[in-house]
Amino acid sequence: MVTGEEVLRVVESLTQRGVRLWLDGGWGVDALLGSQHRVHDDLDIVVPLVDVGTVISTLEQLGYGAAEDYLPTRLVLRACDGRQVDLHPVTFDERGTGWQANAGPGGGGCAYPASGFTSGTVAGTPVGCLTPDLQVVHHDGYEPTEKDREDLDRLHQRFGVTLPEQFGERGA
Repeated sequence: MVTGEEVLRVVESLTQRGVRLWLDGGWGVDALLGSQHRVHDDLDIVVPLVDVGTVISTLEQLGYGAAEDYLPTRLVLRACDGRQVDLHPVTFDERGTGWQANAGPGGGGCAYPASGFTSGTVAGTPVGCLTPDLQVVHHDGYEPTEKDREDLDRLHQRFGVTLPEQFGERGA
């Protein structure tokens, strides 16, 4: 389980090392909403691929170790007490779009448009996160879990984003 306190510890530690990062997934949704709405099994963060070495060494100092290495696409770091950080490394192009290698449909790159980065709050502290629209785009193309449905339903209710078809009538 990853608490809000742990999110801020990770964000602060990485920011102090000069790493830009944005929350994705469940914590990204809660950052957009400005409060925690559920228990989180992990913390998904988008980071520049060039900073992955710094991210790994910083998180190792916080008790995390590499558990699933799929670089350059993703890397899961886990602590012995169950805390987990899922890294989504991106390479930025000249327009500011981040590209996550091999994570898109058919194994191509997954785009994080420059307009998809924003800020939210965790426990009243400002943090970088993905926009509601980009959260929705990244939940499209697979069968959503109940947590996914609840997260995106909250975004739909708060921000009016249109949800993908697999989310049923909530997307109407």
